Amino acid sequence: QVQLVESGGGLVQAGGSLRLSCTASGRTFSNYAMGWFRQAPGKEREFVAAISRSSVITYYADSVKGRSTISRDNAKNTVLLQINSLKPEDTAVYYCAARPSPIAGPNRVYDYWGQGTQVTVSS
Repeated sequence: QVQLVESGGGLVQAGGSLRLSCTASGRTFSNYAMGWFRQAPGKEREFVAAISRSSVITYYADSVKGRSTISRDNAKNTVLLQINSLKPEDTAVYYCAARPSPIAGPNRVYDYWGQGTQVTVSS
């Protein structure tokens, strides 16, 4: 199994930036494609971004494309999500997820999930 722990959430004003971090333990991190998802109050969980095992391929939801960057450091077992120009509609709990495959993406099944980190954007 893989254990995932997110950090970096918080309260930020609209227009600001946040860098979310997810640290993995338990298995070889480089064997897993990684994704970020979020869930706002009263809404379903939605895909935000994903990155392949080797960082060659990344995916972004239209809602964050152009203002966010997903990256990973396999030596540090960490995946990062940088979001700039934050909007109130970015307010959500952000989850890190892993799948034991080289392939990432919004429509893939992710087997392991973290507990989430709250991001609140004030207007």
